[in-house]
Amino acid sequence: MNKKDIAQIRRQFKIDNDLLKITDIFNVYIMKESSDIYHHQSQPFEMLDREQQELFMNNFKKLLAGQLDEKLFELKFQRDVENNSQLILHQGLLSSDVEGWKEQMLKIVAKMLENRQYEKDIVITFIRGEYLKPMKRRNEESEESERDSVYSHPFILCSLNNTQEPKKELLFDYVEKAFKYNFVVDPIINLHAPIAGFLFPCFTDNAADVNHILYSAGKVHEPDYPFIEEVLNGEEMMTAQDDKIVFEEIIKDATGDQLNTSTLHHVYEEINRMMEENEEEEQPKLDSKDIERVLKMSGVEDVNQEKVDSAFQKVIDDDKYEIKASSVVPKYKSKSIKINTKIANVSISPQDLRYVKQVQLNGKLYLMIEVEEDTVIEGFRMIPEAFGGN
Repeated sequence: MNKKDIAQIRRQFKIDNDLLKITDIFNVYIMKESSDIYHHQSQPFEMLDREQQELFMNNFKKLLAGQLDEKLFELKFQRDVENNSQLILHQGLLSSDVEGWKEQMLKIVAKMLENRQYEKDIVITFIRGEYLKPMKRRNEESEESERDSVYSHPFILCSLNNTQEPKKELLFDYVEKAFKYNFVVDPIINLHAPIAGFLFPCFTDNAADVNHILYSAGKVHEPDYPFIEEVLNGEEMMTAQDDKIVFEEIIKDATGDQLNTSTLHHVYEEINRMMEENEEEEQPKLDSKDIERVLKMSGVEDVNQEKVDSAFQKVIDDDKYEIKASSVVPKYKSKSIKINTKIANVSISPQDLRYVKQVQLNGKLYLMIEVEEDTVIEGFRMIPEAFGGN
């Protein structure tokens, strides 16, 4: 799934939407002390009152929010795994009755609880439904409605949510004119910040892809690897941060760690151009040949394919590996690059790197930034000085 596919299905999670039909909801309450199922309950989603439906819809939208490879991850299922989650979920998706679906979902819950102790009571919520996507855009001149022909996408969505401890409060009783201690026994289910979840199957080019699952982490850049591998049986994956580190190490190795800021600016500019050219298509990836071409176009002279292939092999032990361009410069115009020194840390946008230079004077290194106007520090305008002055 690309970000457009995710955004489209995420927008459908609202009540009274004829393009999204949620048939059943299944809630499972897990006790933290024993990691046992304390209670589970299923019912038709339409039987929930409107306020409950809205709470769950917002929860599902939050689950599907975030950037790919940062909070959302499309995972490919492992092959030849016992008790494979792909088969369990597929059987649940195809179940014609509620009991059959629940049975498969409880198998997923059992995998979640195996060798896992949760810090709080949690509630695991499953829904199954159907996402309908019009086959064509609405034509104002045509009598045919855009809803007449749709793609049908059955799906299962799972959301894990923590519970909050009941509040202990002091109340004032107006009638008896007395202060009273109030303690609510029932825990509160926090639907505002899901801690994990997934959508099965993925949807690509208006077709279901049962070989992939969309995993959602609770926090950005913090995927739960045991959950991914042991519960979902997803293959090993790389986050955007991992990709960025790999890219930086490959560039350092291929260039001998000798890049000036002007060249680095051109590297980011060239990759950003590739992203803009492929904006409507699948996000571009950089293999060893792409990296060599980017370096040469950025002015790096002493570089060749052999050096880049060797760098790939050293850093990631795979000269066929492809780096997602969006992981390197996700938001070229707004993303900041950090320049770290012992004296100070400076953040600057990639396109402004050409104004930064490291220079040497009288045996000392200086970080020089070209500016178009006087610099202001804490409201004080700096006085221009001769270079090298004290």
